[in-house]
Amino acid sequence: MNPAGNHAMQIYLATVNASTGEDTPGVVELIFQADAVVQLVLLVLVFMSLACWVIIFNKFSMLRKASKNSQSFLDLFWKSRRLDQVYERADRMGPSPVGAVFKAGYVELSKLTNKDNEEPGGEIAAVASEENLARALRRAATVERTNLERMTTFLATTGSTAPFIGLFGTVWGILLAFQKIGLTGQASLSVVGPDIAHALIATAIGLAAAIPAVMAYNYFNARIRVLNDEMSNFSSDFLNIVKRHFGSM
Repeated sequence: MNPAGNHAMQIYLATVNASTGEDTPGVVELIFQADAVVQLVLLVLVFMSLACWVIIFNKFSMLRKASKNSQSFLDLFWKSRRLDQVYERADRMGPSPVGAVFKAGYVELSKLTNKDNEEPGGEIAAVASEENLARALRRAATVERTNLERMTTFLATTGSTAPFIGLFGTVWGILLAFQKIGLTGQASLSVVGPDIAHALIATAIGLAAAIPAVMAYNYFNARIRVLNDEMSNFSSDFLNIVKRHFGSM
């Protein structure tokens, strides 16, 4: 290569090194240099993201235990021949949505059978007893479903609002960039680059908070739906067993 070419290459490399030198601010530095509004947006998004991850880990552990304990209870229930034995052993098992429904039904059944023994009733009393038992099972299933769904709404809220919160930070950063252009009369990257970078960081953090929240919310809803179906099926089976063995109660 001729001397002129070498000289041109040296100038080019010096320009590249100057534009990408070690003094270029990193992401953390850009965050600390951002406007107060953008920093507030980033703080809110980081808080929402951390809260979502805490909920995700706790809810995953809870649903896994609930599924395992429910399956263990169903195995115990169908292998046992006496409801009182199932009730005693269910108290020693871990928390189970299906087990909780059974215990509520068993307690209500005990009340009804004791009442029928003391005050025998007719067909109307039998129908009322059956409705009371079904109502107790539904109420217990509703309580368990509410417990399973607790805090999942925060995941849905984060998934739907975090991108818009990040978009607000993005719009604010771009407004600051245009404001600087109007004040300085220059549109170079050195003038508007930091504000645009702040805006893009807000968008990125908003998406980083929303995507895992939406995925976890859909996954947990599917798991909760399975447990809810198990409670509903068990309630129907329990009512059929009561009708078959206790007749008109």
